[in-house]
Amino acid sequence: MRRTAAVAFAATLLGSLAVSVTAPVTAAPGTTASGTAASGTAAPGTAAESSPIGFAAVNALGQNGTTGGAGGPEVTVSNAADFIAAIKADGPRVVRVQGMITLPAGMYDVSSDKTVVGVGAASGITGGGLNIGLPVSEVTTPPANAVHNVIIRNLVFRNANDDSINVQMFSHHVWIDHNDLSRGYDGLIDIKRGSSYVTVSWNHVHDHAKNMLLGHSDSNGAQDTGHLKVTYHHNFYNKTSQRNPRTRFGNPVHIFNNYFLNNSDTGPACQAQSGCWIEGNYFDNVEEPMTNSYSGPKGNIVERDNVYVNSGKPVVGGTVTDPRTYYQYTLDTPANVKTLVTQGAGTGKI
Repeated sequence: MRRTAAVAFAATLLGSLAVSVTAPVTAAPGTTASGTAASGTAAPGTAAESSPIGFAAVNALGQNGTTGGAGGPEVTVSNAADFIAAIKADGPRVVRVQGMITLPAGMYDVSSDKTVVGVGAASGITGGGLNIGLPVSEVTTPPANAVHNVIIRNLVFRNANDDSINVQMFSHHVWIDHNDLSRGYDGLIDIKRGSSYVTVSWNHVHDHAKNMLLGHSDSNGAQDTGHLKVTYHHNFYNKTSQRNPRTRFGNPVHIFNNYFLNNSDTGPACQAQSGCWIEGNYFDNVEEPMTNSYSGPKGNIVERDNVYVNSGKPVVGGTVTDPRTYYQYTLDTPANVKTLVTQGAGTGKI
């Protein structure tokens, strides 16, 4: 992944923004699942939650949920120089993006304790992408200065020359919510190298091939095993042929209440000892809705209560840690997911 140095900070700070959050839950040790029915308390069926559901809400690694830039100043940016400087500045900050900003080619660092949010339905970035994480190294334990507590919401991503969003190097507590991503060069949302406690929710990803990776290599188990805990819920996978997501090593990876439409290769592909808990989704014209034997070492899938319309058969097996050992949740009725997600995913809904 290419990286581009930030330019000088030129933005003017504008007041402060109060962010409403709910109390996150506390992590519990994992257990092996046998495939029983899901239950819980958090109701994800209404779009635009004020705080994340799933792994980004868990109390772990010294971070109690994901609040982003809450409590810090607010800055509104409308050009590349101000945007690049604001997202990497030290300390909590809410960065409001006004309009579409064209970035020079490259990846731009987002520092800890940031909320990056679009104004309206048509604000975002084109030409470059966001990197949430330290530079790549071979360390195998989370560093004390790992990037954490980042929220990316309500942004349009187009024509990135690399990844649109990349999360790496043990970054944790990241919430990627209500974005519209399409037509990048590489991944739209890639999460790798030991990152964990991430929620990817209510995004509209479309017209793209290499959609979402969770774990970048079959040979990276030393960094990834025990990490890569991610929740994917209420996303609209619209004509994204593969990597919906493609997972390695993470267990559990919780994939619920998503709408998959016209995915010509596969839906979730769970490989390399990863464990995917896939429930309550709606698969519509998907050649292979899910598989644990896509390419390379096999993974594990627990599957239940999914809807299949004009789609192939799921390829599943193995055991997966029950997400309820980490957090509580309530599923929307699978038959309603198509309507809920097409109406609620993407920008302009928060």
